[in-house]
Amino acid sequence: MTEVAVIVPTHNRPDMLAITLRSVLTQQDADLTVTVVDDGSADAQAVPSVIDALSDPRLRLVRLDPSQGVCAARNAGITSTSSEWIAFCDDDDVWARQKLNAQLTVARGGSAGWAYTGDVTIDGELRVLYGAPPLPPRQLVEALGQYNPVPAGSSNVLVRRSVLSNVGLFDPTLRSVGDWDLWVRLGRHGLPACVPDPLVGCRVHDRTITRNRQLMLEEVAIVADRHHLPVDLARHFRWAAWNSMLEGRRLEAVQHYAHAVRHGDLASIGRSAIALMYPRIAHRHLAGPVSSWARDAQDWLDALREQSADPNEGPSHR
Repeated sequence: MTEVAVIVPTHNRPDMLAITLRSVLTQQDADLTVTVVDDGSADAQAVPSVIDALSDPRLRLVRLDPSQGVCAARNAGITSTSSEWIAFCDDDDVWARQKLNAQLTVARGGSAGWAYTGDVTIDGELRVLYGAPPLPPRQLVEALGQYNPVPAGSSNVLVRRSVLSNVGLFDPTLRSVGDWDLWVRLGRHGLPACVPDPLVGCRVHDRTITRNRQLMLEEVAIVADRHHLPVDLARHFRWAAWNSMLEGRRLEAVQHYAHAVRHGDLASIGRSAIALMYPRIAHRHLAGPVSSWARDAQDWLDALREQSADPNEGPSHR
């Protein structure tokens, strides 16, 4: 039995999937299998073609047809494997080579049932846009009651199968915040271990479920009610406003800031005015200076890009 089962749900993104899988398959000193769950992609041959091109015996394919949503896809991957540990990576994100081994080391050392690391936000060329160190474990668990502080969401967490069996799988009725719902349950089970380095790259693009802001806000309310959480609604509305500004939707951003104000965030009055007067401020923020902590990720991202550009350099089976 392999030690780690990596679950990669995918839907209509074969162009991004290839480099994601390469980053997972090149994990150092990790005994793993990679189960790709094709959640009803329109082209049924696209994902098999990506897998065939990589030609790695550790790759497995599960197909759901019709599409059932990302949480159902993750669950299908989980139930099709039997490894002691389970890790998740979305089809648009990438890992540093040492990611899994570092998490396993800290989780075992601290007898933790789950572990996370830091992440950086990157563009389509794998260039770092920004990033900040993750919260320490106790602070992260406390913050879970207000928002989802786990960096990169489901592309980050490593969890022991026995712990996942205890708290339950992903809720397939949630399409936007299903990971947060699970992290809340994991946090109540026990503190995670943390690798405070930027070992996950989270890609920014226009084909992500988090672009559906209304769905996210609706599901935040569902999870808050389910777990009786003191959710920071103002924070979520600020997030929605910021993403509206990135898409050039100034009036939508103002509406979200108005909701933030109604939930006690008076500073969003000023943010609303800025959204109207300086609509490009969000893009200027993305183009701003990158912290030294986040810049540390650029070396492994550059190596991944160079490796992916060379078709003769296959994944290592270490």
